[in-house]
Amino acid sequence: MTPLSRAVDNTDLAPELRRRWAATVAEARSPVAREGAARPDPAPYADDLLARWSEPQRRYHTVGHLSDVLDRIDELATFADDLPVVQLAAWFHDAVYRPDRSENEERSAALAERALPELGVGPVRTAEVARLVRLTVTHDPAPDDRDGDVLCDADLAVLAGSPDGYAAYAAAVREEYAFVPDAEFTVGRSAVLRQLLALPRLFRTPMGYDRWEHVARRNLATELDLLSG
Repeated sequence: MTPLSRAVDNTDLAPELRRRWAATVAEARSPVAREGAARPDPAPYADDLLARWSEPQRRYHTVGHLSDVLDRIDELATFADDLPVVQLAAWFHDAVYRPDRSENEERSAALAERALPELGVGPVRTAEVARLVRLTVTHDPAPDDRDGDVLCDADLAVLAGSPDGYAAYAAAVREEYAFVPDAEFTVGRSAVLRQLLALPRLFRTPMGYDRWEHVARRNLATELDLLSG
């Protein structure tokens, strides 16, 4: 298993991410689109998404985070009902990210709703990708939402990093909100941590719960204690 958080050069990840994107799109396309003579080239869409994930305001929500989420989805793949849909949702879930905005998930979902039909992904799968992207607002899927379980577990897996890895994650989040004064950030970040700790389970898949729940709760509680102190 690869580390739960890492510092990487985005350019090192790009070739493999482009390959993975092309494979996922090919799997997700409707049969008519797969068999048609004029299939859209997925490569320009990958370039656009990777450019979005590489924007300068990002410190945590980067190409490295995208790669990590996709890796975690691979580990949890047996728990998904429609794996290509979950993988596409990972690509789009933070495709629009402005730390000073509250509608990032909605705008990311809308981007998926525009792009995926152009790529030949059918309406049912497109709607499901958008639903999963919107679910990352709360990370609280319904009890029978297997695809939501996998995406949310993969997105939250960073919370179960080593002490150093978690500290690097928390520092990167703070950097993204560098424009927010310390006192205001402490209040907002503490609320987020309390919201996560209040969930009955952070991780919904059996594997995610067994591997990550205890460590993630310890990390969250430690950060909250440090902020309170």
